[in-house]
Amino acid sequence: MNYRLGIDVGGTNTDAVIIDEKLNVASQVKVPTTPDVYTGIMNAVRAVLDSGRADRRDITMAMLGTTQCTNAIVERKNLVPVGVLRIGAPATAGIQPMTDWPDELKKVVYRSTIVRGGYEYDGKELNPLDEDAVRAFFSDIKGHVDSVAISGVFSTLRNEQEARAGEIARQVLGEDVHISLSSEIGSMGLIERENATILNAALNKVAKAFTEGFEKSLKEEGLKNVSLYLSQNDGTLMSLEEARRYPVLTIACGPTNSIRGASYLSRISNAIIVDVGGTTTDVGALQNGFPRESGVAVTIGGVRTNFRMPDVGSIGLGGGSIVRVRDDGSVTVGPDSVGYRITEEALVFGGSTLTATDVAVRLGMAEIGDKSRVASLDEGIAVRAMDEIRNKVEEAIDSMKLSGSDVTVVLAGGGSVIIPASLRGAAEVIVPPHSGCANAIGSAISKVSGYYEKLVSYDEIERDQAIRLATNEAVLEALKAGARSDSVEVVELEDVPLQYYPGNMVRIRIKVAGDLA
Repeated sequence: MNYRLGIDVGGTNTDAVIIDEKLNVASQVKVPTTPDVYTGIMNAVRAVLDSGRADRRDITMAMLGTTQCTNAIVERKNLVPVGVLRIGAPATAGIQPMTDWPDELKKVVYRSTIVRGGYEYDGKELNPLDEDAVRAFFSDIKGHVDSVAISGVFSTLRNEQEARAGEIARQVLGEDVHISLSSEIGSMGLIERENATILNAALNKVAKAFTEGFEKSLKEEGLKNVSLYLSQNDGTLMSLEEARRYPVLTIACGPTNSIRGASYLSRISNAIIVDVGGTTTDVGALQNGFPRESGVAVTIGGVRTNFRMPDVGSIGLGGGSIVRVRDDGSVTVGPDSVGYRITEEALVFGGSTLTATDVAVRLGMAEIGDKSRVASLDEGIAVRAMDEIRNKVEEAIDSMKLSGSDVTVVLAGGGSVIIPASLRGAAEVIVPPHSGCANAIGSAISKVSGYYEKLVSYDEIERDQAIRLATNEAVLEALKAGARSDSVEVVELEDVPLQYYPGNMVRIRIKVAGDLA
């Protein structure tokens, strides 16, 4: 019997599950997330392994979804100095790199420059790459940075100049330098793609720490012949090596894991997923079994980026949300929360803080802690608090809809006990089994993906042929990532006409996914 170990780190709890080769849940645990994150991961791993449901020797795969990259950017911690090279002078000199970045985050960049080069929208050269300027820039920053970010105009169409600049970086800075190329990370749009590439480069130290720590800790627990994977934010997996190269792609993997897990547990492929944690509630759309991708630039820690991100909205509502009664009798719920201290501070656990979980217990919606401790809570206050919870969730669901029709809503997360069984705008509200650990389950059952994007002219190539070629490229990427060839299928396909370009120009985007080989 071969088993998988899935782990997901949230702001309040760290979940771990073991699932068998038929993808059935064999064991699950939920432990508090610790301030240093790593200890919480190990506590969860030990607890789920000690359940005795699976022999350590039978666990062949381990998947981790972590918030460490997100936290590093938001908290401005553990980011490394970056050298930023943009290929696009003189055309792009009017807007300097990091123009709209928060001042405290700009400090992560040691030095930046713009050199001659780049391409037109149709792939023609704007200018040849100024290799002397590239070499001079890297010579200037040598000894000051171990990570560089390289971006070029329309490099998603042609990346030869970016690749050549990367070769020069290795020649000058050494083989160990971490190189982030924008053509491998972002989409169309130079500034947002460049921003994502800089963040990716700055996360080099964080990525190295959590990948090496994950690998080492599992070996210490007796898991020595295990293939290790990291969750990425499109609901699929990547290898540890890929995670070290592209750590920015792990950002927002928590909500996507929950969306994938909720889809698997409910056997539903199209729905709105409401993932309720201890501090926040994430609401996302499920399309064909995967998270719907955001169609607009996404801001991370105050920085606009355009790499693939799930279309997820977050609200300050969770099981640990603090409930307050105002002088006029109105009730507020959140956005502040007791977080991972809920087992110490909530009323039902002997604490002194009224939380959303206490309200759910008082109204008979959940059996958690000691319900006698909330028996004296005024029912009117509890009802008004629940009305406030209901309104927040209904508004979040409406914001995710693409039409006015009622939709299926699937609840996930350990805090979902605070959500009412009926909601306006919901055709039905489903709470699948094991939903409390949907995020870890989503990590464990995830597939690997391939992604391809390109501008093509239908005046030069027929649509069917262009899509077939693009699909083949995406499939090759999935196979490189470890997908089983007979399981790869297209999960997203779009060709969008670009009216501001001459001729019949379109942007083709293909995503495929397959089971791990």
